[in-house]
Amino acid sequence: MEKPPVLTTANGAPIGVQQALTAGPRGPVLMQDVQLIEQMQHFNRERIPERPVHAKGSGAYGTFTVTRDITRYSRAALFARVGQSTPVFARFSTVAGERGAADAERDVRGFALKFYTDEGNWDLVGNNTPVFFVRDPYKFQMFIHTQKRHPKTNLRDMDMQWDFWSLCPESLHQVTILFSDRGIPTSYRHMHGFGSHTYSLVNAHGERVWCKFHFRTLQGIDTIPDEDSSAIIGQDRESHQRDLFDAIARGDHPRWRMSIQVMTASEAEAFRWNPFDLTKVWPHREFPLIEVGTLELNRNPENYFAEVEQAAFKPSAFVPGVGPSPDKMLQARLVSYADAHLHRLGVNHHQVPVNAPRQSPANYIRDGALAMAPYGDRPNYWPNSVAGTPTPDASYSDPAWQVAAAVADRFDSTGQDDFTQAGDLYRLLDDSHRDRLTTRIAGALGQARLEVQRRQLAHFAKADADYGRRVADKLGLHDRVLVEAQ
Repeated sequence: MEKPPVLTTANGAPIGVQQALTAGPRGPVLMQDVQLIEQMQHFNRERIPERPVHAKGSGAYGTFTVTRDITRYSRAALFARVGQSTPVFARFSTVAGERGAADAERDVRGFALKFYTDEGNWDLVGNNTPVFFVRDPYKFQMFIHTQKRHPKTNLRDMDMQWDFWSLCPESLHQVTILFSDRGIPTSYRHMHGFGSHTYSLVNAHGERVWCKFHFRTLQGIDTIPDEDSSAIIGQDRESHQRDLFDAIARGDHPRWRMSIQVMTASEAEAFRWNPFDLTKVWPHREFPLIEVGTLELNRNPENYFAEVEQAAFKPSAFVPGVGPSPDKMLQARLVSYADAHLHRLGVNHHQVPVNAPRQSPANYIRDGALAMAPYGDRPNYWPNSVAGTPTPDASYSDPAWQVAAAVADRFDSTGQDDFTQAGDLYRLLDDSHRDRLTTRIAGALGQARLEVQRRQLAHFAKADADYGRRVADKLGLHDRVLVEAQ
């Protein structure tokens, strides 16, 4: 039998006995017990700040394989040819809950992917819904506060949540999805994923189109009824984590079909809604899904903290051929996500193995806490005249955007059509699903102040008269909502 390795200190020194060093068998611990001190000091620092959102998550490795040629739209290396495979790391999460939240709670789910391409890492940071609650980034942090704990009671507060939603009618589309049957997926394997934002694709000729990314589960959509979720949470708070890990371990590898929607610049100009509005979808009849490839998850992490908790996804991690759009929420997230990782993990978080690109970066960024890259005596400035140092390549430049004629102002994002798409979604549901949706909403909305209930009921009625009527009936406010909606 092979001899096990010798236990060592963090600096590699062998440890003889793993017991505290004391002055006699009953005496006090000595300060010179550096092995014990090192262990205690590290233990006090084992936890890093949890993510402000998406704190509870699960991750897995896999591959993305191209099944259809989309080089007419994008020059990205991972789309270069049919049959090409790219390594991927995925992280799924609940949005509002803390690290200890139960997996089977009603919440939006995060759907984040890191593609390790031949031209760097591409992060696609999305959700299991195609839209979001707000369209203006000024409202994002305020919205998240309503999903957390009341500053006085330290409890989740339905009045905070519905007060905000009732004052922001653009949230109605996402609220309808959240309280529908899809608000609690059976597992991470049984839900769709969306890039949600509008992005841009640029081909080898420098031509740009606008794009939305879709990942449709090949396991099929499956959801948990409210009464079953309570039972699941009572037995297993890590139900989604356990399901994903066990499925991959037994060889039941989950798969998703990746597709895109494409809109040209001229189509965007003529579209009846702002195509960069995160609270809206692009109708599939007008902009059909174009198949791109298949995502498969087939390997579990070896260490949760090192590979899942330290995984850092940021929408600003683009590769040539994929880029941003004028989506205001995306523009803000290009900064906020990267900044969050600087806070949680440090300036060199990109050197953590799960975040590191497959090719060693060639740049002039240096130093900072835990800098590990072997830069040697290479210059830390540019331009320089040292042979063999990194230089830009104009062939990777994106085509220009026309923004010079725009007026810089703080434009009001309210007063738009916030009801048509929410009403269309409601009318797609069958009668029993509508009843479950409105029952859930009434149960949560009923915990808010009466003035908040009335304000929110008017939004439901504007989306669809039956929508408003059913919720109002279940709150005992039927007459009031009819008067206010007229």
